[in-house]
Amino acid sequence: MTLEFLITSFIVVVSPGTGVLYTLATGLSRGARASIVAAFGCTLGIVPHLAAAIMGLAALLHASALAFQIFKYLGVAYLLFMAWSTLRESGALKVERQVGARSALQVTVTAILINILNPKLSIFFLAFLPQFISAGEPHPLSRMLELSGVFMMMTFLVFIGYGLFAAAIRDHVISRPRVLTWMRRSFAAAFAALGAKLAFADR
Repeated sequence: MTLEFLITSFIVVVSPGTGVLYTLATGLSRGARASIVAAFGCTLGIVPHLAAAIMGLAALLHASALAFQIFKYLGVAYLLFMAWSTLRESGALKVERQVGARSALQVTVTAILINILNPKLSIFFLAFLPQFISAGEPHPLSRMLELSGVFMMMTFLVFIGYGLFAAAIRDHVISRPRVLTWMRRSFAAAFAALGAKLAFADR
């Protein structure tokens, strides 16, 4: 484990993206416990991409234009659905005073889907992880799994930080209807913008 890997991973994790946005929205709308659930779901959503990178499946997405486009537009459609739901007060910023088991499941599934439906993540890990494995590494698979585990743990902890911060200011937001409306529109616009960015992304 090198300092370079830890710093690079931290920069990647803290950079605003769909997972960060969703965790913040969940913390604001549903509180601290739900934001931790969202952070966990977003972290789980990374697993398929890491597995794809380790098994070389990401190379298929990179090589096959059709496979990449299909996967990409599924992600775009889901992000646009998130934007629409948020505007309708039935999505990420649907304010709830209490969070039951069903809500926790919904938060987890949504968080997982947000990360799974982004083919850029698989290709990112395919290019990212091998850089930190030396050519003479006797057990490259074990090393890649170790680095992946560290990356996921860092993701989980950083996202919890984002979520708890959002939850801490939750009461100040939901007690002000105008602020809540502005936040809802901002998050909807952000989801739509990320969808548009993904739509124009190349392999």
